[in-house]
Amino acid sequence: MISHAHSAPLTVFASSTRPAARFAWLTLGYNIAVILWGAYVRATGSGAGCGNHWPLCNGDILPKTPQAQTLIEFMHRVTSGMALIMVCSLFIWCWRKTSKGDWARYSALAGLVLLFNEAILGALLVVFEHVAQDRSAGRAFFLCLHFGNTLILLAALALTAKWLSNGERHFVVIKKPRDVMAIGLGLVATMSIGITGALAALGDTIFPAVSLRSSLLQDFSSGSHALLRLRLLHPAAAMTGALYVLWVILKNSGKRGRLSWTVLFLVGTLVAQVGLGVVNVVLLAPVWLQIVHLFVAELFWILLVLASADLLLASQESMSVKG
Repeated sequence: MISHAHSAPLTVFASSTRPAARFAWLTLGYNIAVILWGAYVRATGSGAGCGNHWPLCNGDILPKTPQAQTLIEFMHRVTSGMALIMVCSLFIWCWRKTSKGDWARYSALAGLVLLFNEAILGALLVVFEHVAQDRSAGRAFFLCLHFGNTLILLAALALTAKWLSNGERHFVVIKKPRDVMAIGLGLVATMSIGITGALAALGDTIFPAVSLRSSLLQDFSSGSHALLRLRLLHPAAAMTGALYVLWVILKNSGKRGRLSWTVLFLVGTLVAQVGLGVVNVVLLAPVWLQIVHLFVAELFWILLVLASADLLLASQESMSVKG
């Protein structure tokens, strides 16, 4: 017999958080745009447009030189500042509209902390001059940290938006320990796709190829720079991560008897990513295609996180109704 004891409070909670949920989705979309602009900064070699000054631009609050690279980098800093204001506002709004123990409250807090960390890592890249044509190991290291943090940030913002939209408040883990471990390892493996992709894009930017044949030879040549030889890690990571994605799709279809819209879009973005990756190699990674490839990658990651959360968690309200 279905109990309605929890349905009314759940409905009221969903109604009261609906404006916050819309703002959460807007904040997520805005952060995606900021990340894409950051990729454009890297792809055009504009990271040194403000020198090694941060947060000032060449020692000034407003840039005095109208050079294109300076404007591109300065715009990235301005939009990043707006992202920080939006995430702070989301956290305050979410904290006011939720109560102690509501998961959306803590995912919003995680998003705020991660965005501050994002700013710190970006600042370190500038201060240590790991920008433009720098090909040091330090740049590769900070780039990996930066993009890994970016993916976790997007996950936190996406979960906040979803939980506020659905009116879900408290969750319980419904999977066996073995499945929990599989989901954790699978998400880490998928993150490695993005991180190795960022390294591959950096190699394409610093060492542009003149032909497909020369590009492939660089990957296998012992005399090539490490960034070029590391590009092979990206397809290897992609194959490993794809196994987890297929597992998530099968698990979700078995759980519901049909594929949810999240999983259907996940399948579409997976196919699109594979196709874009091949075209990116063939066309020698033009800037516009790198941006499109990254955009689809971000959508793919967000959908995978949401689908994984559906597998791992169940709201206490729905469990009570079933009881």
